[in-house]
Amino acid sequence: MKLRKLLAGLLAAVLACSLLAGCSGTGHEDEPSAAEGSIGNVIGYPPKEINGVIQWGAGGGTDSLMRPLSILAQDILGTNIILTNKTGETGSVATRYVHDQEADGATLLMGAENPVLYDTLGISDLTYDNFECVLLIGDETTGVVVGKDSPYSSLTQLVDAAKAGTEVALATTGTGGLPWEVAAMLKAVTGAEFTQVPYDSDASAKAAVLSGECDFTISKVQMGYQEYKSGDYKWLCVLAKEPVELMSDVPLITAEYPDFEKYLPWGPFYGVFVKEGTDPEVVKILADAFSKAYGDSSYQTMLGYFYINPLGYTGDAAEEYIATWRTNTTDILTKVN
Repeated sequence: MKLRKLLAGLLAAVLACSLLAGCSGTGHEDEPSAAEGSIGNVIGYPPKEINGVIQWGAGGGTDSLMRPLSILAQDILGTNIILTNKTGETGSVATRYVHDQEADGATLLMGAENPVLYDTLGISDLTYDNFECVLLIGDETTGVVVGKDSPYSSLTQLVDAAKAGTEVALATTGTGGLPWEVAAMLKAVTGAEFTQVPYDSDASAKAAVLSGECDFTISKVQMGYQEYKSGDYKWLCVLAKEPVELMSDVPLITAEYPDFEKYLPWGPFYGVFVKEGTDPEVVKILADAFSKAYGDSSYQTMLGYFYINPLGYTGDAAEEYIATWRTNTTDILTKVN
């Protein structure tokens, strides 16, 4: 019953966002009352409202994880969390916006892995080094997908076509986005380059492939499993060391290109952050609340539904994970630039 309510809240919120440009929220019109055992007003925190700024568009992978988590966390905190999608420039519009606010814990950045590479790619001088990690939610497995009518039936065919001079269009979310990152890996290992067509979210990139506007994209399992089941997507491979249980017929990328082994496991991750300089006690209050929300059985069920590998890291563990991810990915980019 709790999961059904959570999913209903998520659906209502995403629908509202799609109807009202720039509008967002958790679907709670009234202030939540602090439940027994909630994390209360230590040092005057939390405020009456907390703003959560999502880097990517409504209905995308990041958005779909943050909305139900925020519904649970706001009830624990005893205050409203008002969500807004601020898209653009590989999530850097949202990142800059949050960093421009006061370091008081009243504005949260809800994002994916992209800021780790902003300085390397010249997108922004801000990275997650300029934020405190409240909670690292999880990471996930990705793969190369084409539409059902695509002439390509394997990654090798796709790569060979590009290397032979055929224009092969990749639906991407911009420089530093997931498809761009994997395209960099493909170039490093195979030498193939693709024509990159930018879209503002995973969802719109997926639509471009399904409609035939682009030849392929890089999909997270959560964004492409239903299309796999229906046959609307052909999954050419997954970037993983072990097969995805529910997609066991999809080959590992290493079956065709063993040199990918050195980069695996690798995938996008998701987290909640506050601006650097935020009072450590405020960070702890937020971390405790979001960790409690994350541990809720309904949210864990949702992570499984979206095929997210759960992490639940805070503090030093979160920082170490992000630092390692940066080192490995920067190594890839160094090879292709």
